[in-house]
Amino acid sequence: MLWVLQPLVRLRLNRRAEREPEYGQRQAERFGHVPPDVRPHCVWFHTVSAGETIAAAPLIRQLVGEFPDTPFLVTTMTPTGSQQVVQRLGDCVDHCYAPYDFTAGVKRFFQRVQPEILVLMETELWPNLISEAHAAGIPVVLVNARLSERSARGYQRISGLSRPMLGKLSDIACQSQAHVERFINLGADPQTTKALGSVKYDVTLPQEFPERVRYWRTQFALRDQWVWIAASTHPGEDVLVLEAFQTVRQHLPETILLLVPRHPVRTEEVVGLARSAGLQVACQSVCAENPLDKAPDVLVGDVMGTLLELYGVANVAFVGGSLVPVGGHNPLEPAVCGLPILCGPHQFNFTDVMAHLGELDALQTINTAAELGSVVLDLLRDPEEMSRRGRLAASAVDQNRGATERVAALLRARITTALAQ
Repeated sequence: MLWVLQPLVRLRLNRRAEREPEYGQRQAERFGHVPPDVRPHCVWFHTVSAGETIAAAPLIRQLVGEFPDTPFLVTTMTPTGSQQVVQRLGDCVDHCYAPYDFTAGVKRFFQRVQPEILVLMETELWPNLISEAHAAGIPVVLVNARLSERSARGYQRISGLSRPMLGKLSDIACQSQAHVERFINLGADPQTTKALGSVKYDVTLPQEFPERVRYWRTQFALRDQWVWIAASTHPGEDVLVLEAFQTVRQHLPETILLLVPRHPVRTEEVVGLARSAGLQVACQSVCAENPLDKAPDVLVGDVMGTLLELYGVANVAFVGGSLVPVGGHNPLEPAVCGLPILCGPHQFNFTDVMAHLGELDALQTINTAAELGSVVLDLLRDPEEMSRRGRLAASAVDQNRGATERVAALLRARITTALAQ
């Protein structure tokens, strides 16, 4: 079936490249043609996109230091993930795109790379990839694993494929016990499926963080204004955020909206939406080169790798992908910055984390643009409450740290065994 679909996948890739030119580059890698500078007999991490790469980077760097004579390879599927590998790990790992799950490409990749172990982040379960590794005697470990109820129902419908695939995994390190139970119900081995926590709780603010926040505040010409950030927004969501922002501005006209689309390729679209609403707009990429004299109504974040710094600029955070059925994005980055967090009803990508933050009163779920505007306005009018919720969010992160070391211990043992064989 996959073989028949291959021409359609190539067509879709080329069409996407028309909108996002990065997808037109290095296409051969996506079909198993590995660059010559990638070293064989490596420890292979697959981190998919930017979020997984950012979360895995400290873990990978730690293990690279513990196995200095072993090459490490980090693969992704998206250009944004690729950029994060280069930015965060480029000095210590090899990198290329992972192959699509076509038999020929996967075999070609394994024959060239000959990995000693494969580590998959979160939910990257591809039948041919896992089967090829298993056939070659290569252990496959799924770490920071999560499986929403919605995804579990989907896998259950194809249990004839998913059950044997899960049986080929050496270990599954889940984010919570709820995920453990879903994996076991689908056929994972109860002896090797454990809850080790989420490595995303181990997010830390870099040493230069305060300096970077001051830099952006200067470039944006921010002084005493309140700043509301709406981060990782998707199509259909920006309009709702701008509608809510108009409500806020009616009562607090000096408030600035920092609007960060999930995909920078949408920058022009988002700028157009803000301007059509009669708002003054500036882009972060332009401000990086030329500091503003006066802050506009809306700042559009379009510089990759700076989202954490932009959270540091803000007073209140809305986490996108949640007012539309995308499933929400990582709320722990605004949490570690000490911000009160707002999120829409679609939270299935981070159900446990968002539920935990909600129980602590650090995250509030909203359902409409009108409610979003009202809640943001209430928070900005009550700095004491805003600060209280922010402290609760930061405390939740601190209290749940440690997953990186637990996962590192698991992988340390697996890597040592794999290298000894």
